[in-house]
Amino acid sequence: MTDQAALQSVLDRAAEGGRISAEEALDLYRHAPLHALGTAADTARRRRYAGTEHIATYIIERNINYTNICVTACKFCAFYAAPKDTKKGWTRDLDDILRRCAETVELGGTQIMFQGGHHPDFGVEYYEEHFAAIKKEFPELVIHSLGASEVEHMARISGVSAEEAIRRIHAAGLDSFAGAGAELLPERPRKAIAPLKESGERWLEIMELAHGLGVESTSTMLMGTGETNAERIEHMRMIRDVQDRTGGFRAFIPYTYQPENNHLKGRTQATIFEYLRTIAIARLFFDNVAHIQGSWLTVGKEAGQLSLHYGADDLGSIMLEENVVSSAGAKHRSNRQEIMDLIRKADRVPAQRATTYEHLVVHTDPADDPVDERVVSHISSIAIEGGTAHPELKLLDAR
Repeated sequence: MTDQAALQSVLDRAAEGGRISAEEALDLYRHAPLHALGTAADTARRRRYAGTEHIATYIIERNINYTNICVTACKFCAFYAAPKDTKKGWTRDLDDILRRCAETVELGGTQIMFQGGHHPDFGVEYYEEHFAAIKKEFPELVIHSLGASEVEHMARISGVSAEEAIRRIHAAGLDSFAGAGAELLPERPRKAIAPLKESGERWLEIMELAHGLGVESTSTMLMGTGETNAERIEHMRMIRDVQDRTGGFRAFIPYTYQPENNHLKGRTQATIFEYLRTIAIARLFFDNVAHIQGSWLTVGKEAGQLSLHYGADDLGSIMLEENVVSSAGAKHRSNRQEIMDLIRKADRVPAQRATTYEHLVVHTDPADDPVDERVVSHISSIAIEGGTAHPELKLLDAR
């Protein structure tokens, strides 16, 4: 189906909330004019959020990378260190993690992303201890962290089932899972970039299990590592099928591969146009996923802003710290005022949200905007001393 009238018919159906097939989505991805895609996706967004369609959201959070030691050695990753690499490898102690949580609360953050490598010694017990300590000291912080890959790893280390692992870390304080480790779910591209990780089917099985245990999540897609357009759509189909059964994915977040300092030789990032097409297709294809998030961190602020015209309703995080994708070349940073300005210049009203997307503060009047230059997204670097991470960056307040 490449006839423009037929393409427009599919776009109109999707814009009105009708379901489109994976085959139709692929045809739209390959052949629909970009402007028509954006118009249909924005119509679908406005229809879904009728009454609040003028709002675009953001969240203030901190990524706490607890270790870079990892046994999976994903080829796209510039962050990890092999377990025997004592010069590059590091692990944060609990006091350091709690200090970072305290800074997050002080600066108005509501969520932490606890993410790191698949450490060969970190089983369920490690995460229980750390989540319980964080919740004891900072009950107001939402722990939106880890993903199915970490569950698979910790369960294997501790000799328990994935179900038991999820139950235990949830009881200890985990509130919801991130979409970590999804990368690309179809078999060929997944084996090409992350051959030591669980299969895409297993990743989805664990997420479905988590949803059944009351732990919701987000979903992600890493694009630009050499996958085909058809494989991108297949990734979305696999997620949508699980969502039909569980309803547990709150959002879909595509982001682009960063090509520096890793082992994917000769690969290039997805173009901005590919990214915007993906955002638009995601809004049209995911009739059962509420939120589509733009990723300004990997594609830049201008492209992130454009995503709000292509179906995205959320501009993601003002991250108080981030070390993973920045290790591979993402250098974008922003503060809260800049993010709110980007949203306003996209003709939307900014709102700070919670993890579950409730609006915490709607910034209706620019005159009432918070003025706090400390609340910035900073791409940090790491200095290593004796195998422990010490940030060269003193976050946010010029200390």
